[in-house]
Amino acid sequence: MASNRQNDREARQARERLRAYQARQTVHETKTKRRRRDNWIAGGAVLVVIVLAVATQLLYFAKPGTPSASASPSASAQTYTLPPKTLAGNRHWTGALTINDIALGVDLDGAKAPQAVSSTIGLASKGFYDGLTCHRLTNGGFYVLQCGDPKGDGSGGPGYSYGPIENAPKDDIYPAGTLAMARQSDNASSQGSQFFIVYKDTKIPSDSAGGYTVIGKVTSGLDKLISGVTDKGVQGGGTDGKPVVATTIDSFSLQ
Repeated sequence: MASNRQNDREARQARERLRAYQARQTVHETKTKRRRRDNWIAGGAVLVVIVLAVATQLLYFAKPGTPSASASPSASAQTYTLPPKTLAGNRHWTGALTINDIALGVDLDGAKAPQAVSSTIGLASKGFYDGLTCHRLTNGGFYVLQCGDPKGDGSGGPGYSYGPIENAPKDDIYPAGTLAMARQSDNASSQGSQFFIVYKDTKIPSDSAGGYTVIGKVTSGLDKLISGVTDKGVQGGGTDGKPVVATTIDSFSLQ
């Protein structure tokens, strides 16, 4: 009888050890699956970030030398709304665009580009442009200085975008002094706050959306902008990038 009781006790202990082992195995397998799942999720997130980063770069540099702006402009701290095109009043607006203490006389044509000029008037009147940088300079057979991005990297805007393209030259020639709106390639409704100053006669080929909205022209001071900023070149010695001379909009006033 003692031998049978001992056998029963050993059998129970063996079963308990087996159950404990199986429980530990279940916990281990559950943790392993959870780690594998978390690793997949983390890896997928990293892949998405990498793909978005690459896509952004491809979008921005898809057509080297083409003035571009983000398709979905990022709003700055203050909220801005697109004013009606009637704000331009079907007339010319004159004023000063001061960059690095260089006063550029400007003339905007509210009759030929009513929506773009209205947007520019609205932003300028609220001080949107004050303190923003001119983040892009091109000088390799293509001569523009691009400004007006609150993020300073070509991806920002006022929190809205608009179209259509207005007053684009039919021959794709943008004379020195031209003020025109930047936009995303092949997207006529991606205009926002970014604009470019053509500092030497330049041909900008139209894309599937057309040309670029010309809002007006620089009437004075362009020679000083050329000698003080654009002649100094692009950082790294390239033909398309940040200006060597840090370039900031001091103020933009219109009347």
